[in-house]
Amino acid sequence: QVQLVESGGGLVQPGGSLRLSCAASGSIFSINAMGWYRQAPGKQRELFATITSGGRTNYADSVEVRFTIPRDNAKNTVYLQMNSLKPEDTAVYYCNAESIHNIDGSAMEAWGQGTLVTVSS
Repeated sequence: QVQLVESGGGLVQPGGSLRLSCAASGSIFSINAMGWYRQAPGKQRELFATITSGGRTNYADSVEVRFTIPRDNAKNTVYLQMNSLKPEDTAVYYCNAESIHNIDGSAMEAWGQGTLVTVSS
């Protein structure tokens, strides 16, 4: 069974950096676009960074320049490098795989379990 497992959340001071990882496991043939969402307390989940299988990226204005979304296709892993963090970046962060193609020919969307990032002094 395919699953996405996130790691790397925690507490960081304003202006600091943090790196999240999201690894897909299972009988995977390929993965299409992957992305990162976040949900702050009392707010809706929002998509803020995506990367295609070919490496094309797109960012929301709120994280442009500060965040990057590298991807290692050989490891079926996407990362989120967060720099210059602000208190308003505090949220639960979720990774998403738009379509995971399995070796048996099936395809599915998958979500990570979520990891909390708290930016506070």
